[in-house]
Amino acid sequence: MTTANTGGRAKRSPAFLIGLTLIALILFSGFSALGIWQVKRLAWKRDLIARVDARIHAAPVPAPAIATKDDEYRRVSLTGTFLHDKTALTQAVTVRGPGFWVMAPLRREDGKITLINRGFVPDRKVRYDRPEGKVQVVGLLRLTEPDGGFLRSNDPAADRWYSRDVAAIGHARKLNGVEASYFIDAGATPSPSALPVGGLTVISFPNSHLQYAITWFVLAAMTVGGYIIVMRQSGKDRQG
Repeated sequence: MTTANTGGRAKRSPAFLIGLTLIALILFSGFSALGIWQVKRLAWKRDLIARVDARIHAAPVPAPAIATKDDEYRRVSLTGTFLHDKTALTQAVTVRGPGFWVMAPLRREDGKITLINRGFVPDRKVRYDRPEGKVQVVGLLRLTEPDGGFLRSNDPAADRWYSRDVAAIGHARKLNGVEASYFIDAGATPSPSALPVGGLTVISFPNSHLQYAITWFVLAAMTVGGYIIVMRQSGKDRQG
């Protein structure tokens, strides 16, 4: 509510000013909280990038029995025999274009099975290398990708896979003893022209938290600035 002012400008009522103060306080608190949250996320993201960078450049360690988030992108090694007849092809989009990941089960020396992403092939019918006998695999540990891809669910009955869902692939291929929490992205093959093409893991962590933090803090400052301007003008109106 406003009241008439002899100077031709309407005075703002106390109720209006109280309401404005509450709104400004809520906006300032909200924008500031979001800015602080983004600063914390920035610190977390930088720490994550540093930890992942250390993992991918470290010497390989034996693959774990069960993987957690702290194991993702860890460089591991394991030995076993590929079960090529149980391989699944999952949809892939890479620097080489669209195609498929060759997800081959590896029966390890202890009898357990680990799914290995051997690398990329451009289509389902292309011929690719199938090593026999005992092999050693060195690569990056990746957590399973359940449910499917963006707007597409895996269809085991039709053998169409849009994500590397280890449990679902293991069930569809009747792999008893498969380790369902992770798979391994195999490293690059000795010959760049050989198929499948390994070593195509994309390690990218978008880090826009600093820009977001600045944006929220600027909005908080603008809220304070706008509030001060209005209150100063209201003070002048009262004096007038």
